[in-house]
Amino acid sequence: MGLASGGAVTAAAVGIGPALDAGPFTVGAVVLAVVATGGYLLLRFRNSRTPGKRLRRALGAVDEVAVLTHPNPDPDALACALAVRELAASVDTSTTIYYPGEIRHEENLALVEELDIEATRLRDASDIANRDVVLVDHNQPRGFAGAGGVDAYAVIDHHPGEAEATAFTDIRSDYGACASLLAEYLRELGWGADDGGRDTPAMSESLATALVYGIRSDTAGFTRGCTAAEFDAAAYCSERADPDTIQRVANPPVSPERMDVRARAVLNRVQRGAFVCTHAGEVPSPDAVAQAADDLLRMKGTRAVVVAGRCDGTLHLSGRAIEGSVDIGETLSTAIEGIPMADAGGHARMGGGQLSVEHMAGLGPGDGVSIERFFESVFAVMASQDPEGAPDKPAEPVAPGAVAASEADPVPPGEADRGDVGDPVDRPEASGGD
Repeated sequence: MGLASGGAVTAAAVGIGPALDAGPFTVGAVVLAVVATGGYLLLRFRNSRTPGKRLRRALGAVDEVAVLTHPNPDPDALACALAVRELAASVDTSTTIYYPGEIRHEENLALVEELDIEATRLRDASDIANRDVVLVDHNQPRGFAGAGGVDAYAVIDHHPGEAEATAFTDIRSDYGACASLLAEYLRELGWGADDGGRDTPAMSESLATALVYGIRSDTAGFTRGCTAAEFDAAAYCSERADPDTIQRVANPPVSPERMDVRARAVLNRVQRGAFVCTHAGEVPSPDAVAQAADDLLRMKGTRAVVVAGRCDGTLHLSGRAIEGSVDIGETLSTAIEGIPMADAGGHARMGGGQLSVEHMAGLGPGDGVSIERFFESVFAVMASQDPEGAPDKPAEPVAPGAVAASEADPVPPGEADRGDVGDPVDRPEASGGD
């Protein structure tokens, strides 16, 4: 079919309606229809590229990836690393799992042992040079020499952040667990949660178990920061997960040293209204501080807690808060302002931090800050965020650089102010998270 007489292009030539020389309104309508149709098709194409498909495509584009967790990986991080490894294997990409710190928490050790998880400790960025790095359960490399120079190939996380990887980025801070994201990817890709004879890959029992436990752990048994995504992901994976393994990991033996830490945290507690701060003294590892924080939040009437403990010259902080109380991550980050070499933050209901004991004692012109005065500053921040949990006369905020220095020793139990507590909590929060 060629041109109509006079050179006008007819609509029949392209099969879209009457001739284009029928009038300007008709021509405009046809153009809008074509644009709208093209936009619709483009939108459908983009929507068809789900996060799971995009991650699989990114993994398949390289020969090898280094999957990196945060320094001391918890069940959520370990589960995500396992999921990326299985997804990478499905596109013939080899994987090595790395962690910069230590695996020390009893539950984390039990998960590694039960599922025979192979992971390598990372000390220097040179160990992952020339490899494409996938970050799981965090969005900024940290905890090893040269971390600042590592550019991520992919990032999968549920913590707040604005990181942008070179190939794939999925950060959803509204999710309660990063493992929920990986479970979604597998479900989008049609991975079977059982051996039902499907043509698609079947999720391994160990991966399903890890994902269920990772979600369970980071949401404190589906009671903290849990969304519909967590319930959907857990239901999807539970068909394949091993309940006996989950039971063993959830109830690991606890060493006497860790029990001592938890006991000191209870005995040395200082209470202001419904808020509790305590120093557990020397601790065998930082995660013992987190366990103590989980314990104290179960105390009737407690709305928020901060536990401190010394390990290798660093004062480690762990905070917990109930739903509707303080933003514990913001509380800790605010309270450390002005203290050199201090770092803290986290979620609304779970946070942590580290302070140099040497710097707390004061260096150069600074006078330093004692642990007692630091706790008073924490109490003041908590009271400003949650007046209902505050005592009748909350303390004024303390400027860390303006107070006298003293050793960061536990508050003597006899000096602890038990105070009046706030309203009872219907459901205390459990342990979990990073």
